[in-house]
Amino acid sequence: MAQQAAPLPDAPTLLEQVAEHQRQLDATRENYTWNESVVIRMLDKKGNVKKTESEERNIFFVNSHEIDRTVKKDGKDLTPEEQKKEEDHVMKEVEKAQKTPPGQSIDKNVVSITKVLSMMKVSSPRREMIDGRSAIAFDFTGDPHAKTHGMAEDASKKISGTLWVDEQDREVRRMIARFDDNFHLGFGLFSVGKGSNFTFNQKLVNNELWLPVDAEGHVMAHAIGIIGYRADINVTDTNYQRFHAQAQQMPGAKVVTH
Repeated sequence: MAQQAAPLPDAPTLLEQVAEHQRQLDATRENYTWNESVVIRMLDKKGNVKKTESEERNIFFVNSHEIDRTVKKDGKDLTPEEQKKEEDHVMKEVEKAQKTPPGQSIDKNVVSITKVLSMMKVSSPRREMIDGRSAIAFDFTGDPHAKTHGMAEDASKKISGTLWVDEQDREVRRMIARFDDNFHLGFGLFSVGKGSNFTFNQKLVNNELWLPVDAEGHVMAHAIGIIGYRADINVTDTNYQRFHAQAQQMPGAKVVTH
């Protein structure tokens, strides 16, 4: 006789657990640094690639806030002048992060997974397998009544998609989201188009911590007087390293490779 599947967990309780774990993750990942590659392929009206740009970054965290240091552009090392400008920028970001409480954004154009979780309404829970691990999947929509601060959070109310939660660890495994409406920025002079979408993945790294591994997006946008902008964006995170204790918040801190 086939074994009966375990009942699905209560959705509100599960999401509360996921949000709490994500907040813990936001603090714990401060012990880690990694490399991030971003490739942007700009497309013409027919979807053909007309230009490709890339950046390589070093990612670290201060006071739970992500800091990105660009180290290469289009496959080339930064010039001494560019390096100086980037270090000045990084130090300013570090200072802002040190003064901004955890959970608050230092950039209103960026929204965290933790915040998105607090602004979604879920439905259709089901159990699926991802990489041999059980996950609970939900369909979701942005809550139009959620309180927001800044453009990125406002935009998050206009997305819908699917969220996968690792059932054992109660961590976000994957999120696929799309814009269901145009979202206007800059006094309505620029808009992210309906149908823009993105995918985000996290995995258990070194059997220690859930960290982002990749993301991709397709962006459609337009501005007054400018032909529509289309781009495919691919982000890959690799080379996770752990800081020595007591050194994790220093931009040049020594790390231990795992």
